[in-house]
Amino acid sequence: MTERADLLEIVRRPLSPDVQLEVQASWEEYERVQAILDNEESRSPRLWYDGATNIAIVAAPPSGLHASMAGLSSEVSSGLTQLTETGNTRGRTTTGWDGAMLYREGNRTTLMIAVEVGVSQSYESLRAAISWCVCALHCHLGIAMCIREQGRGEVPDRPQYPSIQDENAAVDEAEEDFRRQLTERPYGPLVRDGVTWFGRVQRVVLETYRAPDESITERTILDPSRSFTIVEDGEFVGGDVPPNLQEVVLGDCIPAHILDGDAIVARPVNFFRRDWFEARFRAGMVRTAGNRMRPRRA
Repeated sequence: MTERADLLEIVRRPLSPDVQLEVQASWEEYERVQAILDNEESRSPRLWYDGATNIAIVAAPPSGLHASMAGLSSEVSSGLTQLTETGNTRGRTTTGWDGAMLYREGNRTTLMIAVEVGVSQSYESLRAAISWCVCALHCHLGIAMCIREQGRGEVPDRPQYPSIQDENAAVDEAEEDFRRQLTERPYGPLVRDGVTWFGRVQRVVLETYRAPDESITERTILDPSRSFTIVEDGEFVGGDVPPNLQEVVLGDCIPAHILDGDAIVARPVNFFRRDWFEARFRAGMVRTAGNRMRPRRA
């Protein structure tokens, strides 16, 4: 949370991946700055607004790991559109999700599943984000992945390179080294020249969220309906995670009136496979570590 400051000035600051800043601002100031970003067709940072607290949220671009895990494996494709880094407005509150599945029916779209990923983000804020998607935007199912990276120690100065070509060559070489390291330590750490660029993965937890009844409000913070630990202290422990997370069904992906019969609506849909998760997760670790080696640019 920052002190009262000029929102546009804060938006212009270079931010590390996954950083979120909360700034006291009026709705009018938020609209003015958002209009500037829209006019520039800027995709980063993202800017949201909480009308209940008059706080603007400035969200830096996601890290490679964050972006990699924002879409979950699915066996369902017909009629579905998978989106990332999109958003929604409700009254004087705007928000977004990391990934979403929407069903398109002519010009109408229905939000079916929303995905939120937190990389060393507080668990409370992650729950609040996915609860908003379920309670305010009425998506059928919310899926949240909480990723905890162990501390990397003192953050080193980023290397400086004579040219962008030298930078790309150095990072490419480092990323190849990181991939070799992952064959021995599948969840890190990733170390180069004595510097840890990605810490060991302490824990990964996958949770599902549903609205329990009609009494919920937009501000309800939900408890997870299912919770699975996938990685613990650098080791994969998710061997017993069911592919459909014990509850994901076709009716979560496609509106019931499109389907024919209760049995079809209740057909299980697989949303988790270990091979998909590990390949995607490790690619995200490597990309995040490589990006941390690049000079920060305004």
